[in-house]
Amino acid sequence: GDDDTFRILIATDSHVGYCEKDRVRSSDALNSFEEVLQIARAKKADFILHGGDLFHENKPSRGTLYKCMELMRRYCLGSGEVLFEVVSDPSIFARGLVNYEDVNTNVEIPFFMIHGNHDDPGGESNLCAANLLEVAGLVNYFGRSEDLEDIV
Repeated sequence: GDDDTFRILIATDSHVGYCEKDRVRSSDALNSFEEVLQIARAKKADFILHGGDLFHENKPSRGTLYKCMELMRRYCLGSGEVLFEVVSDPSIFARGLVNYEDVNTNVEIPFFMIHGNHDDPGGESNLCAANLLEVAGLVNYFGRSEDLEDIV
């Protein structure tokens, strides 16, 4: 039946922040990303898997990051129960556990993601926006690669 169906929403290349300074298209990518989150909630997805390039740049503006985080809080956090477990080595996640196993975070729809070629880590600390989302408890960021040629 419907109760034993496992639902995964797969999204990629959201490019949140694209054309954010354009008067006409400034909200297009963010609105599309919100639609993905709305569909996940409406279809009762067990989790969201994002295949990279959530952000258009590896250093999105504060406004873009804030709006993205606000949407994730609105649609992914909640009192719903997560009914599956990750059986992979938890050390693949920077925090050593998935966010819905953190007793201080109420996750309803887990969000798993990798970075893409637009939002990859860089700089002195070799961090990217996904690291900030992860430390805030909003996503489970894995597959981090310092060299995009290593991604297969």
